[in-house]
Amino acid sequence: MARIELATGISDDFDRILDHLAAFQVENASRRIDEIIAALDVLEHNPLIGRPVLNGKRELVIGHRSRGYLALYRYVAEMDTVFVLAIRSQREAGYAAGEGEE
Repeated sequence: MARIELATGISDDFDRILDHLAAFQVENASRRIDEIIAALDVLEHNPLIGRPVLNGKRELVIGHRSRGYLALYRYVAEMDTVFVLAIRSQREAGYAAGEGEE
């Protein structure tokens, strides 16, 4: 079972998501965060489930449409660890500066 490590910027990602949900008065906003965390937990048993992106990173698709998010991560097999680098809405243009590139 792989270990999951969250980058320090993930809390900012969750804050941004919650701010957006609050601005649009979405009910049960905290439930959305719980759904994202539950999806990340899948990576413990299936760390390669996400689609491959640049430089050895992967992207986990979570939900769809207005409830859709993407988690950018890297799995390091030698350490059996998933490093979650960023989370964003599927409708956002990209990740925070530098997260998707190397």
